Amino acid sequence: MHRKSVTNRVLLAFTGLVLLGTGLPALAGGFDLYRNLSLTPPTGWPLTIPREVLLDDADRTRWTDEVWWWPTVIAVLAVVTVLALWWLLAQLRRTHPGDLSVGAPALDGVELREGALSDAMAADTGHLPGVRRVRARMDGSSRHPEAHLDITLNPDAEPGPVLRALHDGPLQRARQTVGRALPVRTRLRMPSHKPHRAG
Repeated sequence: MHRKSVTNRVLLAFTGLVLLGTGLPALAGGFDLYRNLSLTPPTGWPLTIPREVLLDDADRTRWTDEVWWWPTVIAVLAVVTVLALWWLLAQLRRTHPGDLSVGAPALDGVELREGALSDAMAADTGHLPGVRRVRARMDGSSRHPEAHLDITLNPDAEPGPVLRALHDGPLQRARQTVGRALPVRTRLRMPSHKPHRAG
């Protein structure tokens, strides 16, 4: 899973919990559920009856005459706005290389799509002895692409020879194709064995 996906899920989950935690008590008070269900809300719990306000006039104007109040409010709102804009721009930033130049030096007008390169690497790696299944994808930018290979081995395969064949074959050919260093992260998986019953 991409780091961006993990960050997004954590932020969305946190935001959802905050909204849920504040929204449910407000709905319960607005629909007068505490009285209808004979429930006793905690002491000091806001919005426990319909038409009740979250902050009364005294609470809303308590700090407005203080010198530090408005600068603090403005600073907090500015920080929240900057963080929200940063998160939005992070979503728009490309996390895949897109089209890659081919050759060293790069050939004018010749580009290779990231999907074509990852498909070719997966097909090439799938022909290696001991390999059952391969999934490949590209990450990074067009200047600094990075390949990710998820390889499932046959039950009788040994990882060492497969990695050596991978390095000397598909990875070498992929690097020659793009004409640059191509970092590769490889994950090897062994298929799960079903227990056999002795007869």
